[in-house]
Amino acid sequence: MRWTWRQAVSRRMSRHFLTVPVAASAPAAIPAAAAAICGVHAQIASAAELQLGVRMPVITRTDVRRALWTDRSLVKTYGPRGTVHWLPAADLAIWNGALSAIPARSGLPESARLSAAQSAEVIRAIADALDRGAPTLEVPVGPVLDSACLTLDELDSEVVRRTGPWAADPVVPMFGGMAPRWRQAIAAASYTGVLVFGPNRGPKTTFTRAPVSSLIDETGPEPEVELLRRYLHAYGPASPRDFAQWLAAPLAWASDVFEGARLEPVSLEGTEVWLNAGDAEPVDPPARGVRLLPYFDPYVVGSQPRSLVYPGRASERALGRGQAGVLPVLLVDGVVAGVWHQRRAGRRIVVTVESFSPLRARQLAQLEPEAHRIGEILEGDAELTIGDVAVRAHA
Repeated sequence: MRWTWRQAVSRRMSRHFLTVPVAASAPAAIPAAAAAICGVHAQIASAAELQLGVRMPVITRTDVRRALWTDRSLVKTYGPRGTVHWLPAADLAIWNGALSAIPARSGLPESARLSAAQSAEVIRAIADALDRGAPTLEVPVGPVLDSACLTLDELDSEVVRRTGPWAADPVVPMFGGMAPRWRQAIAAASYTGVLVFGPNRGPKTTFTRAPVSSLIDETGPEPEVELLRRYLHAYGPASPRDFAQWLAAPLAWASDVFEGARLEPVSLEGTEVWLNAGDAEPVDPPARGVRLLPYFDPYVVGSQPRSLVYPGRASERALGRGQAGVLPVLLVDGVVAGVWHQRRAGRRIVVTVESFSPLRARQLAQLEPEAHRIGEILEGDAELTIGDVAVRAHA
């Protein structure tokens, strides 16, 4: 089957609820929306709130925060590429099973790495510390959390106390200096179902015990194949290389996962790519109109090839060293055609949009409700301006 790029864009826009929003717009549908786009990139919390809000016509940031910290239907944890994501609590076993199956790679010198035995010891120490809490500290517990919420500094003390001085060796490069050796096991601890993020304590991040749903089901289907199926549903047609880049996984591993799945090959502009078996019909009609997507929106982060998602000037202006999502983007007919920025003062939110080519009157008119929706989600009053966006890309 031959596919055009326009057909691929239309399919992805539809699967990401950027053509027609989520039908069930009540807050209860938030985890389903997060599942459909294969997780919400939460490196910037306000951007993550927007990622869900632009796909759901009613919810606000208050609804999203309730799903995270009160209902716990969303969980803040480590997701694709080892980056912070909000994932549906019901899907954690699949995510953890798939992510823990990816061969581990470390950029640290061998002398700085944890051995397998040390990593296992650290993970046991993390679990014990979160179960018991710090003995000299009154630790806040979340609304429905049944274990302690500890900051990194508190975990430093508790893990070293339970393991040994070697865990405190400052060998892991971090922003502003070197972190203790044990911290390189934090993501692994999340993938084995030990920890997730807790509510912030002031400006400090906390960690707490993962819910039971995060435990890997050893008797179920291969989680990496299930994750591939979900990825292709949202981002297909795609290749093993696309899947590997999305997960920051070795290409050989991704190719093996493709081999073990039921897929159909299609030709996308002359390149062989794949879709799930029985899900290879193009979506009509073509995607039209303008959309404003926030930092690290999954649609642009997961879509390939970059040269077509970010055509022309967009590749120079809206990508950071080839990395997608480092700037909020203007989509025109499903591809990046500009950037935007929002600046807040009290309830007033000024949304500035820079288009890389002149917009038609109909497209300009569509920007007004897009900016208005940004204000609704962030619980403020948005004002739209057209002009140059001078902010730098986010790291």
